[in-house]
Amino acid sequence: MPFMTPTIVVATNNKGKLAEIQSAAQEAGLDYTFRAIFDLLPDWESPIEDGDTFEANASIKAQAGHTALGLPTLADDSGLVVDALDGRPGVYSSSFGGVEGDDALNNAKLLAELSEKKDPSARSARFLSTLVLVGLDSLLPHAPTHIIATGACEGTIAFEAAGDKGFGYDPLFLPQASPGRTMAELDMQEKNAISHRGYALEDLMKRLKNL
Repeated sequence: MPFMTPTIVVATNNKGKLAEIQSAAQEAGLDYTFRAIFDLLPDWESPIEDGDTFEANASIKAQAGHTALGLPTLADDSGLVVDALDGRPGVYSSSFGGVEGDDALNNAKLLAELSEKKDPSARSARFLSTLVLVGLDSLLPHAPTHIIATGACEGTIAFEAAGDKGFGYDPLFLPQASPGRTMAELDMQEKNAISHRGYALEDLMKRLKNL
């Protein structure tokens, strides 16, 4: 499967995540092409993510993609950790509302479970992200087989949704670094600069540049 530039497969069908990764690579000046695995292998079946940490789940997806295509594969697992909910939804962020990937249900359940928390200080939360890149040594023999990058973004949960630029819990998350605006009210450049995935991507891009 020839490509003009070194290709890294991204084990996701989430166009928002792919766009963030492509944007971060462009800003870092990296000469890599990032392609969604479903564009290259439409019948690929995402593996069961039964890990109990973000790193474990990202590793499962990255390894499965690398095995299927033989190309370096990047996967992320990220989620929302809410202090008042004892760390939930955590690794179950995408299915918190009962249906995998249903943002509306997830956000509705989050608001319902925090309905008694009237003080913003009682609604503290953070987004956490772990990126795992598997198989870069298939392109660069001196590269490690696994590269792990992490990032976090502190904030609080809003009382109502605002913004239409994000996905997932973005409309409800008020990052400390952008007072008064939810993550979904930020443009891509602003979001990459402060988001959990943005920090993880910055970490990853530095590692790639130093290889």
